[in-house]
Amino acid sequence: MECISVFDMLKIGIGPSSSHTLGPWRAAERFIEEIKAANIFNDVKQVKVDLYGSLSLTGKGHATDFAVMLGLTGADPEYIPVENISNVIDQIKTTHKIKFGNEIEINFNPETDIIFNRNFLPFHANGLKFTAITNNESIESVFYSVGGGFVTKEEDENSTSEFTCDFPFLFNTANELLVYCKQENKSISEIMYENEKTIRTEEEVDKELMRIWNTMLECMYIGCHTEGILPGGLNVKRRAFDMHQNLKGDLPYETPMEWLQTIRKTKVYFRQILKWVSCFALAVNEVNASLGRVVTAPTNGSSGVIPAVLMYYLVIENHKAGEKEIKQFLTTAGVIGSIFKKGATISAAMGGCQAEIGVSSAMAAAALCELMGGTPDQVTMAAEIAMEHHLGLTCDPIGGLVQIPCIERNTMGAIKAINAAELALDSDPLNAKVPLDKVVNTMWETAKDMNNKYKETSEGGLAVAVNIADC
Repeated sequence: MECISVFDMLKIGIGPSSSHTLGPWRAAERFIEEIKAANIFNDVKQVKVDLYGSLSLTGKGHATDFAVMLGLTGADPEYIPVENISNVIDQIKTTHKIKFGNEIEINFNPETDIIFNRNFLPFHANGLKFTAITNNESIESVFYSVGGGFVTKEEDENSTSEFTCDFPFLFNTANELLVYCKQENKSISEIMYENEKTIRTEEEVDKELMRIWNTMLECMYIGCHTEGILPGGLNVKRRAFDMHQNLKGDLPYETPMEWLQTIRKTKVYFRQILKWVSCFALAVNEVNASLGRVVTAPTNGSSGVIPAVLMYYLVIENHKAGEKEIKQFLTTAGVIGSIFKKGATISAAMGGCQAEIGVSSAMAAAALCELMGGTPDQVTMAAEIAMEHHLGLTCDPIGGLVQIPCIERNTMGAIKAINAAELALDSDPLNAKVPLDKVVNTMWETAKDMNNKYKETSEGGLAVAVNIADC
């Protein structure tokens, strides 16, 4: 069985896309490792990058070219100062040189050394090939960005080598997970926490979960306090700033945590709740669209749903909630995301937006349901309800940018997640007609049936009906 950690599903990185930005960035890092392992790193004179399929068709809008350049410099997407990114890119474009692996300077002209190939490689829609050129030879390596920042090679997927997993509770499906919950009399988050402890110490698990949350909180804070126009040419106006100004009241604050406390003192009428949840989601995805630092949840394009729903719980539902509830929420969300990753896909290039917003909504619904006292059966029911009402959702970004309709879709996914959790809490899972595993399978079958023009290629739907000139 495949072992997927919560921290595989919730990764810190740079926007705007986990599959088109973070994945290619990580692939470039892996390529450098391969070159070093082959003992030819110091002989490299030039590097070329071929992008295929969806990476090519929407690569410009998703900053895939920027990502591979940054990856080739050896920069880490988790820690690179966001304000340094434009300077690094501009220098490469101006000098036609790149500091390969942050060690040796080689020739690199983005205009000619990054090739956008419209054809698809057979293994996956998001393919990219790196070629290192020395005085004597050329070495090629092909990677696939399979969603959520995950990167693989075809030989990795086809390998028959033994893989040892130390998780005490191995599961690929929701049904297998629920068996453990009943057998051990534990919640879903408790089962996964035991698994995580085989990889890290309890202190490390707790610290990393809070680092994930603090990144989410900072992202919401930045988005709510930044106004202007998003980059990319669509001239999309940031909305979180104005919405936040109308909601926040007059109480002073100086830090993200103080900000959270002041929100707890604002009005909580139904309309305000809707607006706050939407504001949180908008804020995250506006930061994502401007190459800011976000958490894949499970992808960058859907990164606003989970923080918005968790923030809703903290500022509306439970003012006494703190680290315990935050860690429980994120752990539960990661478990549900892993089930979709194993049984279907979290890549819009493979499954449309149902694989991104649909999965994030299911993750958030499940996590909220557990925090609200739901049983493990109710938790998986909440995830099922959320996904069921995203089935068939296409990915059709205008101009290949993660802006329209992507940003607003996060607000809708967050609201649906809250509704799904409430429905599950008021339901008896014994009466459920559709188990979570069935909807996971259905999402994957729907993905396979979906026309490629609705899978992050910008060749159908809104991407064709509306173009940059119209905007």
